[in-house]
Amino acid sequence: MGKSRRVFTREFKVAAVNELKSGKSLGYVARRLEVNPNMLDRWRRELKKNPTKAFSGSGNRMVAASRETEMEQKIGQMTMEIDFLKKLLRSFEDQLEADNGSRRSTTKSVKKTKR
Repeated sequence: MGKSRRVFTREFKVAAVNELKSGKSLGYVARRLEVNPNMLDRWRRELKKNPTKAFSGSGNRMVAASRETEMEQKIGQMTMEIDFLKKLLRSFEDQLEADNGSRRSTTKSVKKTKR
């Protein structure tokens, strides 16, 4: 299955071009918005050529927080992994307690030797 194309709204494109006009570099804006620099350059040319009719298509609103959504998913995944590892650690500690008859200390003792 191939990747689906992203569709940007007129507002998004105009905002991107305005960032370029404000003096920010093409590469910086492209990385920040996660779009190809060539696309940004094309948007800039289209808007310059015909400001009123540029981007007249029916673009879909981008998920405003696609990066935020991705980070929330990552946080959720990591939270689940942490919970799993905590449960696993508790079961190992319980097993150790059953084997040794006492609770394991959480600090390590360090032997000091005289020189």
